[in-house]
Amino acid sequence: MNDSLAGMNFTDIRIIGIIGAGQMGSGIAQVAAQHGFRTLLTDVSADLCARARDKIGAVLGKQVAKGKLTEAAREETLGRIEPTVGDALAAADFVIEAATENVELKLSILRAADARMKTEAILASNTSSISITRLAGAVSRPGQVIGMHFMNPVPLMKLVEIVRAIQTSPETYETTRALAAAFGKTVITSKDQPAFVVNRMLIPLLNEACFALQEGLASAEDIDQGARLGLNHPMGPLELADFVGLDTVLAIAEVLQRDFGDDKYRPPVLLRNLVAAGWYGKKTGRGFYVYDEKGEKQKASV
Repeated sequence: MNDSLAGMNFTDIRIIGIIGAGQMGSGIAQVAAQHGFRTLLTDVSADLCARARDKIGAVLGKQVAKGKLTEAAREETLGRIEPTVGDALAAADFVIEAATENVELKLSILRAADARMKTEAILASNTSSISITRLAGAVSRPGQVIGMHFMNPVPLMKLVEIVRAIQTSPETYETTRALAAAFGKTVITSKDQPAFVVNRMLIPLLNEACFALQEGLASAEDIDQGARLGLNHPMGPLELADFVGLDTVLAIAEVLQRDFGDDKYRPPVLLRNLVAAGWYGKKTGRGFYVYDEKGEKQKASV
């Protein structure tokens, strides 16, 4: 492994590569393109990427209809997003992986990307819980690997959590921080520990809300109403878990419990059962709540 490469300076970054055309990857691609970067959006097929680009166009179209964006700006943004596959990443100066929260999948994706990318390019992961040090150790450029954790939904949420692996060079960190600022984001920095800052605080809250529901303490609606009005949260914890994805919430909770060895992070049986049923929340139409075809919450599910 070569950890002495200089890496890319922020002023040299022109092309952003995004691996993963799902909710997070599409959101990152939209933000990158809106801030003037040529954006290569890649996934297992060009068709998936093209559909993601169309969805971005629809989202931007709603902004045009509300007078928050001009049609010209919408077209310029879409023109910067290029659905692609494979070797196109060779042109990217900065690559962000935004695949499913599965360590083996991410390791495979990062190794493949590393082999295609130019020597000086930086490789970032949008992981919400997996060790950046472990990911960096799997590629030929560990000093140029960093965590760049965007919040969901990416175009609306102002925060980016930057996570430094023990191998991450100071130059890589400064370049990533500058890029996040260029995306219009506010940065916090975390050491490489399980679930970093945001999810280390969030997952116990979501878990406890699920335990309260599992034990029959209150209904899902009342638990969420309590958080909204009693804690002044904009969204209740069960609705938020549905929005994040219950499969993702479970994966992060399992990382926290395993890596800290502390049962305060243990996932509730109810959460495990919902995931086992394939009820991942809003993205599947059912989780703690049932959602219609437009993604609007209809009623409690459990």
